[in-house]
Amino acid sequence: MATISDVAALAGVSTATVSRALNGKSTVDPVLADRVTRAVEQLGYTPNGLARSLRRRETAVLALIIADVENPFFTAIARGVEDTAQAAGFSVLLCNADENTAKERRYVEAAVQERLAGVILSPTPDSDVRPLLAHRTPVVTVDRRLASADCDAVLVNSRESAAAAVRHLIARGYRRIGCVAGPPGITTADARLDGYRDGLHAARLTYSEKLVHRCGFREAGGREAAKRLLTEPDPPDALLVSGSPMAVGVLQVLAEMGLRPGRDIGIVSFDEVPWATLITPALTVVAQPAYAMGQLAARLLLDRIADGARPPTSTTMAAQLIVRDSSSRDG
Repeated sequence: MATISDVAALAGVSTATVSRALNGKSTVDPVLADRVTRAVEQLGYTPNGLARSLRRRETAVLALIIADVENPFFTAIARGVEDTAQAAGFSVLLCNADENTAKERRYVEAAVQERLAGVILSPTPDSDVRPLLAHRTPVVTVDRRLASADCDAVLVNSRESAAAAVRHLIARGYRRIGCVAGPPGITTADARLDGYRDGLHAARLTYSEKLVHRCGFREAGGREAAKRLLTEPDPPDALLVSGSPMAVGVLQVLAEMGLRPGRDIGIVSFDEVPWATLITPALTVVAQPAYAMGQLAARLLLDRIADGARPPTSTTMAAQLIVRDSSSRDG
């Protein structure tokens, strides 16, 4: 494995100059900095980022770029990240990308400019982490896969969990099951829709586009979906909802239409939330291990900072179906 001395020898500079160049010091002559960069690339040298961060106290900071800070799922992830990072002596900057690629890009650029120690990202469909990789800033994705780069990822078994939720509704006697699905291109949304199809196929029920509505992971999206699906000439008798903010909108529409969850429309929603047991009937949910996902993402990032050379890993955690009365006709 190449050392900083090897880089210095190849570039024809001192190790101190290599160190200053890798740390982005403006006092390094651009010509020398370019020679260092080419030597690093030629040798495949990977500096010990954790040691560098400890020497440069201002970089002992991680960025967490999430899709929606108002979504309780991402809030729980953020808590898991922060608790783990704080215990290791790192601070966390919380960045709300709002499912907006341009906004996410600005946060990525800021992480590079501020020379943060690493980034945890819940990517949009068009995420671009090349600026981070170009500056050797470690990246871990959480909840969603990143199509444009191979990096550590912490995921959940969305497809299998959605299929299990559909099988549960079928076992409870529902036959015309609809799906409130997330936006196309978001890997978790696509996986849940695939799982919905899998569940129908396993029961030999026909999949129909008329029973699917794709929308944002927000309350407004849930309202829009419920209004469209439940006013169809042949409406669904149950709904699989892809996220708790959407579920709020769905439940609002049910109340406005005088429909009771369970008895009139079976409901299963992704994500456990505190209010799920406070409504009547209580909400059946697919509970994702959000806090544990945040913890693991932070540990992987800290490991990546310490050892940038190890192969990327992908960890898929299991969700749990928690059955309550919203998925029972007796509810």
